[in-house]
Amino acid sequence: KELIYTESDLIVTPIIDNPKIMKQVPVRFDPKSLHIPAYSVEKFSSMKDVDWNNFVRRVCSLLDSSEKNTGAARSKLNLLYYLCTLVVHKEIANRLISSQLFPVLIQQLRAATNWDIRANIARVIGLLALHTSELEENVPVSEAITLLTELIRENFRNSKMKQCFLPALGELLYLIASKEEKGEYPRECWAVPSAAYTVLMRCLREGVRLFHS
Repeated sequence: KELIYTESDLIVTPIIDNPKIMKQVPVRFDPKSLHIPAYSVEKFSSMKDVDWNNFVRRVCSLLDSSEKNTGAARSKLNLLYYLCTLVVHKEIANRLISSQLFPVLIQQLRAATNWDIRANIARVIGLLALHTSELEENVPVSEAITLLTELIRENFRNSKMKQCFLPALGELLYLIASKEEKGEYPRECWAVPSAAYTVLMRCLREGVRLFHS
């Protein structure tokens, strides 16, 4: 065993926001432009259920806004930056991934035409998957995996966009695998489409080809 494994083989490192894979720009949001209170993590810990539900409902409403002007896009991006700073906390990630926010994120990822918004929605989804330790059976993880697979396939020659979607897909797949390994839910609970494996293998082959060239 000592000859086969090294210690580093047994350490799980994050896929998303991993500086060894790709350097990420630090996320900063403007609290004055949020349109919701910029609550601290401590505030969320002591928040009553009714206040939490109101907060999530307000976030979903802002994300679901159909306004198309530049100001609306900027506000939505600022909100996504704020969410990125929240979901790195396990307690908040556990609550948000099981809330109505996750389906709204999937819907907005599908509908958004602004690529910055799409990239940051994918980042929020990936960070949620990375920092979640509890996952309920009804969370639409399979739907998110299907959509991310489609987006990677559609933008396969756009390496910038592919690098936005792949980490989120990887974190969701790892989250499912870790839950199945513990036997928390039946294997059919979060079905992974075969297209996801096909796209991942294609990305790996492409990466190896680029490395050798």
